[in-house]
Parts: sequence; C-alpha cells; structure tokens
Amino acid sequence: MSYEKRIALNARGLSLSRLVLGAWRLLNEPEKPDAGSVARLIAAAIDLGMTSFDHADIYGNYGVEEAFGAGLKRWGGKREAFELVTKCDIMLKSDARPDNRIKHYDTSAAHIKASVDRSLTNLHTDYIDLLLIHRPDPLMYADATAAALETIVKAGKVRAVGVSNFSPSQFDLLASRLPFPLVTNQIEMSVLNTTPLSDGSLDHAQRLRYVPMIWSPLGGGSLFTGDGVQEQRVCEALQAVADEIGGAEISAIAIAWLLRHPARLIPVLGSLKVERLTAMVSALDIELDRQQWFAILKASTGHDVA
Repeated sequence: MSYEKRIALNARGLSLSRLVLGAWRLLNEPEKPDAGSVARLIAAAIDLGMTSFDHADIYGNYGVEEAFGAGLKRWGGKREAFELVTKCDIMLKSDARPDNRIKHYDTSAAHIKASVDRSLTNLHTDYIDLLLIHRPDPLMYADATAAALETIVKAGKVRAVGVSNFSPSQFDLLASRLPFPLVTNQIEMSVLNTTPLSDGSLDHAQRLRYVPMIWSPLGGGSLFTGDGVQEQRVCEALQAVADEIGGAEISAIAIAWLLRHPARLIPVLGSLKVERLTAMVSALDIELDRQQWFAILKASTGHDVA
C-alpha cells in the first residue's frame, strides 16, 4: 500500500504534495547557499515528489524567502510545477524590521497585504498558493483580518488561506467571517509530541474535513540528538518497527506514524539534505499496522492507553 502522493485542499483545484519541504533552515549555516545550490535543492525535491515548499516571512531573519526566490529564478521551471506556502503576522524585533520595538503579532489588513506583496517580490512569483496566519493574535479583529484575506484571494495574489498554531476555537472564529473555508491548520506534532491526539485539534480537522499540516514532525531533530528517557524509548520502538518491516530508517517510520492518522496529515520536513529527504519520502510506502502504531504511542507517553 502506498499513500496518496498529493492531497486536495479545496474544491478550486489546490493540492499539495503529501510531504512538504520546509525552508526555515535554509540560512542556518554560516555559509549561506547561493542561487545555484538552492536551485539544485528545488530540483531534487521536485524529483522526489515534494513539489510544495513551506515558508514564512520571518524565516532566516526575514531572509529565507528572498534566498529561495533567487533559487527558483535560477531553476527556471514552470510555475505550475510547484506550490508555495508562506505565513505572516509574527513581527520580530530585528535589524531587518527596525520599527519593531518588541516581538509581537499583527493581523491587521495593512500588514497582511504588505506582507503578501513582499513575499510575492521575494519569491519571484505572481501568486502564493497558500497563505497562513502564523500565530493566533489576541488583538485580531476577525472581521478586518477576514476582509483582508478575502481581498488578496479575489485579487489572485493568494489561492487559499489557512492558519498555523490555532486552537479549534481560534480557527472557528476566523472561519466564521470568511466566505470560503480555511484549508489547513499547521500544528506541531511528532512521535515526541502527541498533544494533538488529545487536545481536539485533529478531531476538529476531521469534523470540518480540512487537512492539517505538521511542523517539526521529527521533534525538531531531538529524536536523533536528544538523550532523554522519552527519546530513547521512542527510538527503540521505531527501530523495532523498522526491523519488523525490513529495515527502513527510523526517520521514515516516524513520518509513517503521522501518515497513518485518519486526518490525512501533511508533514513539513525540515531537512535540506537530499539523502535524508530521500529516506523520509520512503514513508509514503510504509503502512504501520494498528499495533505498531500503538507501540510507538506507548513509547512516547510511557504507558499503555487506558
């Protein structure tokens, strides 16, 4: 059995690859990638079937979108061959944004429109496939935020909108003001962080039939670098399952554990190394049985289900 390689997000034809490449670490290394190396990464990801790329305006101290856009321009492929996801509303205290005196959120219409226009310029594109409100803003005026989102969709600048890190009630508030559905909530989840299984997030997604995106699906790398009791238990459980099915890498088993959930989760992979991405893409061909899935959950929580 293989999982579907793409998932439809709305009735207007927008779909994402089942595994998305997250670009947030693109500028993390001391030696910054040039346009050529980014272009090669884009080509390699697309060859692996990962046609969707996840961004936010703040990534890399507001620099990742521009660096990725230079790579897209160098790559030179057709725009319809890939999908761009980006986010806005987090305002960092940064030399790149000297007016920000403190980290805060901004879901005002003016900021959303300005951020989208900057993202379009940075990414060298005429439209964003999916725009997410990055964090819930306690000062969000839902009517004004929704009106801004409706305006940019009608203008053709954005194909669909969603949210990130929203609770079900926060999601419902914004959705209640929009004439079209929010298509995703990008939330944190992994074999080390199973909170969405019990906090209502995934129940909400299934009830409303939207597809959650998952950030930090390998626990931010702590699955491999952490030396805590939980990490050790989970790694042992993942390895046991890998041995049972014929020796897959444990990163693929961890991703397959997410894919097994009926909410049809879309993991956002943070590695920029092609060999690691190749290993994780193999998760699309791994279906854990029910007891394997629960064995990994037990390792994460430290106890049997009730």
